[in-house]
Amino acid sequence: MAFSDHLILVGAVLVLLSILASFVSARFGAPLLLVFLVLGMLAGEDGPGGIAFDNFHAAYLIGSLALAVILFDGGLRTRRESFRVARWPALLLATLGVLVTAAITGLAAAWVTGLGGLESFLLGAIVASTDAAAVFLLLRGSGIGLQRRVGATLEIESGINDPMAVFLCLLTVELLLGQQPGTVGNLFLRFALQIGGGAVIGVAGGYALLGLINRLEIAGGLYAILASAIALVVFAGAQTVGASGFLAIYLVGLVLGNHRHRAAQLIDRFHDGLAWLSQIVMFLMLGLLVTPSGLLARLPAALLIAAVLMLVARPAAVVLCLAPFRFGRREMAFVSWVGLRGAVPIFLATMPVLAGLPGARFYFDVAFVVVLISLVCQGWTVALAARSLDLDLPAEAGPASRTDIDIPLAVDRDLAGYRVGRLCPALDHDLADLRLGAGARIVGVLRGDTALDVTAVGRLQPGDYVLTVAPPEVAHQLDRLFAARTRVDTGVFGEFSFAGDVSAGSLADSYGLTLADTERGLTLDGLVGSRLGRNPVIGDRVALAGIELVVRDLADGRIARVGVELDPPARRRRGLAALPARLGAVARRRGRRP
Repeated sequence: MAFSDHLILVGAVLVLLSILASFVSARFGAPLLLVFLVLGMLAGEDGPGGIAFDNFHAAYLIGSLALAVILFDGGLRTRRESFRVARWPALLLATLGVLVTAAITGLAAAWVTGLGGLESFLLGAIVASTDAAAVFLLLRGSGIGLQRRVGATLEIESGINDPMAVFLCLLTVELLLGQQPGTVGNLFLRFALQIGGGAVIGVAGGYALLGLINRLEIAGGLYAILASAIALVVFAGAQTVGASGFLAIYLVGLVLGNHRHRAAQLIDRFHDGLAWLSQIVMFLMLGLLVTPSGLLARLPAALLIAAVLMLVARPAAVVLCLAPFRFGRREMAFVSWVGLRGAVPIFLATMPVLAGLPGARFYFDVAFVVVLISLVCQGWTVALAARSLDLDLPAEAGPASRTDIDIPLAVDRDLAGYRVGRLCPALDHDLADLRLGAGARIVGVLRGDTALDVTAVGRLQPGDYVLTVAPPEVAHQLDRLFAARTRVDTGVFGEFSFAGDVSAGSLADSYGLTLADTERGLTLDGLVGSRLGRNPVIGDRVALAGIELVVRDLADGRIARVGVELDPPARRRRGLAALPARLGAVARRRGRRP
């Protein structure tokens, strides 16, 4: 009993310290996952905590469960629009990109360590995939407004690239154990089952979960637990039949998060907290599992492998996979740099240990060092890289303070309450003049402890609570109306702007530009779209006779407003020139801190 109580106490204290450490992380700009990892190392046998933990079976089980929960939460928060924009480049990165990264890193490992071909490829496969926890947390918590295509590609890639890495690791371990993997046809079927089976099971499981939530009448607090239980059933079921449970559970979250269902806010909030707990537990456990003193002998080789991975293998894979989709050089540079490694490589490195491969601890130690280097070098510089590469857009409006009220789904209306903030657009007009969207109505206004007559309210005031009813398809319009505005940096979108339906020929005449006759008759929307060769997103840039046209706003998938950057090279120079100043400012701030 005393040991159990002590174990609970130590675990609770470590989680509490991890939460409190988030304040330190925010102050120094350190990646929060790195803080969790370091806390685990400090609590381990080489640190002041002195906890000896080397149970790789428990680590594999806990890591699988934690990663599944993180991927489910990531799927819940991935919007359908982002998936449409980035699904094909992300899929290519998650398959061919992982293979190319593993091969190049494996070659470097063979040269640096003298390992055999299969052993080196296994090491490359272990560190080849990006980490969902690291990418989700650092991109969403970095405070940057990243161009949608770039951010969506990184997030979706991290959510779906685990199957390829797992497949390569398992196959290589089997070969090293002397097992025969079968014919090429058998290998192809195994891979198809991993990817295709995981996709089919995940989508089917997502719709089954959606139907179950919308049909079952249970206590409100049980819906979130039901969602977790079904998602983990799908994960474990897919793993049992040889499909990818990680892909399946991500798609379960994606399906559920993009359809109307009961208890949406309860489910989202519950899994947000559960995902945080999973990240804390997983990184603490992996920090406990490593022995820092044992890393010293591996350090030179691991540093060289990490450098090749970040500076050669990842960029090569990104260029190969994204160039066909017309990603620009700056976009590919950012995607290359933000190939963040986190818990997944360390988790995959437990496979050779569990399989009993000779010298298996070497893979684990090198993967740990690679993750540390990635979190320090790449994770610490995500925002800086986005600004230096001119991919940092003005942040979108903050989320509306919204509370959903469950009503029968057959009504086909959403009932929601909004707290009116000081900066929301709803304060700009009289209540009767607000553009609520087709079929939307304000049915009540609370001011203090008084319920006001809606017809007698002139303008809303900060602090009012507004009750609305609206069709589901216009709920996003209400969210924008009651969301907090942010200051827009118009310089990001050029010095001037024009409507998307303005003639390209008239713009060329105004600025003395030369355009082909076939382009002069196009609108700016048509001109930019034809030169991009793909669906535009806000922040896309097109060079035009010494200037740049910047997509500033979209409406129904079309370009509604275009900015004009008159001197793009000067803007690039300003971005690069600011880099030393930013680094110096960071150094000075840290120097003043005790």
